[in-house]
Amino acid sequence: MIYQLKQLAGSVVSLCYGGALYSLIVDALVVAHFLFIVFVVGGGLLVIYWPRAAWLHLPAAAWGAMVEFTGWFCPLTPLENYFRNLAGETSYSGDFVAQYLLFLIYPENLTREAQFVLGFFVVFINIVLYFIAVKKHWRACAK
Repeated sequence: MIYQLKQLAGSVVSLCYGGALYSLIVDALVVAHFLFIVFVVGGGLLVIYWPRAAWLHLPAAAWGAMVEFTGWFCPLTPLENYFRNLAGETSYSGDFVAQYLLFLIYPENLTREAQFVLGFFVVFINIVLYFIAVKKHWRACAK
């Protein structure tokens, strides 16, 4: 499925704009990837103030933890690499996204042990945040 999406997106974009638009797509994917990671780790904060956010956050947090525990990769990564190749980009130097976000999303020396630590961090942080959210909700219901 990812292959067909990449093929379709690639043909549409190449018909319209060429390499400059591919670079823009790459940057948008990196920003989206970063925002998803922030949501996975800290989305429980939204749940404290907006409990219905749990319907979006719980699956995202489960996916994020599963990726770390199993060593899977996010589908955004090959999609980003595909568009990076179409844009003719081979290095990450020179733009804001590469300078400030890529090292956060793709650490150089990420080991399996570090992935487990990150997975447990995601689970722990979200347990704490959901505990606060549930406690706040119970207080509101008790009044």
